[in-house]
Amino acid sequence: MQEWLYGEDGYYEKHKEIGKKGDFYTAVSTSMFFGGCIAKRLISVIESGFLSPTCSVVEIGAHKGYLLADMIQFIYTLKPNLLDSLRFIIVEPFEENRSTQQRYFKDSFGDKIRLNHINDLKELSCDDAFFVANEIFDAFPCEVVKDKQMLVFEDGDLKFIPMDSKTEILSKKYDIKKGEISIGYEEFADSMFKSTNRYEFVTFDYGDRYARDDFSLRVYDKHKVYPFFSLSDFAKDIKADKNFKDFYKKSDITYDVNFDYLIKAYEKRGAKLESYSSQLSALVDFGLTELLEVLQKNSTHEAFEQEINKVKILIDPSMMGERFKMVSFRK
Repeated sequence: MQEWLYGEDGYYEKHKEIGKKGDFYTAVSTSMFFGGCIAKRLISVIESGFLSPTCSVVEIGAHKGYLLADMIQFIYTLKPNLLDSLRFIIVEPFEENRSTQQRYFKDSFGDKIRLNHINDLKELSCDDAFFVANEIFDAFPCEVVKDKQMLVFEDGDLKFIPMDSKTEILSKKYDIKKGEISIGYEEFADSMFKSTNRYEFVTFDYGDRYARDDFSLRVYDKHKVYPFFSLSDFAKDIKADKNFKDFYKKSDITYDVNFDYLIKAYEKRGAKLESYSSQLSALVDFGLTELLEVLQKNSTHEAFEQEINKVKILIDPSMMGERFKMVSFRK
């Protein structure tokens, strides 16, 4: 998975479209009110005194920069004076993405907003920060395990071999006997912990609180989903008409986040679980209803209806509302 997504000519090395023209949708590509709700959450955290008006607002995994830009637009509407004091940062290792983000911010805000970039969280040092990320943990490298075996790709073929010692330790530690074991959560949490004296981290992803004891690894290609093993010779009852090699480095590969694993990794690195909920509950708690009331008062009926239809995708339990979860941490 590491090589598929991030290796030479990997899927994320080249800029990929998200939305109708891409392989998948995200909450960010669905409605700007996703970013608006997070902006409202940021404002409330500052007004409560937990973070200062001079804190750093840091997005991780920003793609084109739409989420952070949407947040800034709503901060301008709700609390414009904060734009004079907040510092906006994107963690972005890919130069092509950096250039795209800078162009988008320039087109959106001119010289009024300065966008800062860092390659890695380890480069960040500040007093306090509000971190935000959407769908990053589902793209962390993982080991795929079954009983005491792990999946490998050798000699042009997939096979299960006995677990190495590192994977065996993680399997026992997080009680994952069948499914995906993410690699790098603890190191990531440690980098965030060391980067600032105080933070809140809000992140959204799809998955479940606890391991399901099953495989969720899958490929997205032009909005069609392929269970990974249906693309392999392991498939018996459900065999796709393509092989996983047809999608290698060309399409997105992902898996469900085990949030219990993520929470334990953050708690081990000194963070406190602030909240865990469905995306529907989180956006409503953050202030979605109030934001929509503001829109209704200040727009035409047609514009309001158009945005409501987009927001429904975010909160409908049969769409993103329950499938996606929000977890937040504090230090």
